[in-house]
Amino acid sequence: MNLGRVSSLALFASGIGGIARAEKMLKVLELDATSSRGVTETRVGLGGTYAALGAYGLLSRSPVAQRAVGVTWLGAGLTRLATRNVDRPRADWTYWTFLAGELGLGVGTLVAVRPRRG
Repeated sequence: MNLGRVSSLALFASGIGGIARAEKMLKVLELDATSSRGVTETRVGLGGTYAALGAYGLLSRSPVAQRAVGVTWLGAGLTRLATRNVDRPRADWTYWTFLAGELGLGVGTLVAVRPRRG
């Protein structure tokens, strides 16, 4: 399995986790949903969106789809870095693990599925 597909699978799995275990995801990410609407929005935003894009990257043979997954991971990681001094989040081991995964999968996927010259 190539890195683009691995990255798509990881995004898909993250999304399915957000749908199936929204309350657990909220706890791990230190988010508060004070209503059932907040839990639904977590399922939609952190679940459905990621699951759909990941599934598209997995099922599509298009390198463009896999690049979209890579850009999504990279965007998440770069935003995490850019907002670190603004939001000052508690940076425990999960914070750094997510950052490493986001940057690693983002850059790795973009390198793996870059257009070939020739």
